[in-house]
Amino acid sequence: MKLKYTFLLLSLFAGGFCSVQLAAQEASELFHLQQRWAEINYQLEGKTKLSAFAQLVAEAEELASSEPNLAENWIWSGIIKSTYAGARGGLGALGLAKQAKADLERALDIDANALNGSSYTTLGTLYHSVPGWPVGFGDEDKAEELLLKALTLNPEGIDANYFYGTYLLDEKRYDEAEKHLLQAKRAPARPNRPVADAGRLQEIGEALELLNEKR
Repeated sequence: MKLKYTFLLLSLFAGGFCSVQLAAQEASELFHLQQRWAEINYQLEGKTKLSAFAQLVAEAEELASSEPNLAENWIWSGIIKSTYAGARGGLGALGLAKQAKADLERALDIDANALNGSSYTTLGTLYHSVPGWPVGFGDEDKAEELLLKALTLNPEGIDANYFYGTYLLDEKRYDEAEKHLLQAKRAPARPNRPVADAGRLQEIGEALELLNEKR
């Protein structure tokens, strides 16, 4: 009985250890996607940038497929595809945008609150950026609805405020845009994401300059 009991404890411990190892591995892979996305988006240019994004899309899809019940994996797959679409442009970008939309909607179905509502932020930006019917799925009202949902979940976040601020800037709602862009500028730094924060702060500065020019 004692040997049997000891074996059971070892089995349970081993199973728990494997689960911890698996979770750590997935977290490490997700962290790699985040870091690599920032490097590609803010430090590369031209064909090198497009090639790197194509590779990162494949990695993100592999991670999402390996653990399909984690919303975070689908969020980052959607973020990477949507950013790649913006960098690529042209007709091919629309197909990527639709794939990103599907990934983000899947993430919302799993956990709408994951990563402080990042699904809403990216999906709202897609609805704002993509052409409307009959070419694409763009919809300004839907875009604002989603971006506002992101803000309710992360009212001080750099991305939630930046993307809603740029939406308002495009809509010529300049006072509101300035409020959110300034909030994005003073958002707290994100641990372990210095490249992403530096790149986003540069974009915020450019958006504020454009705002001042348009007024």
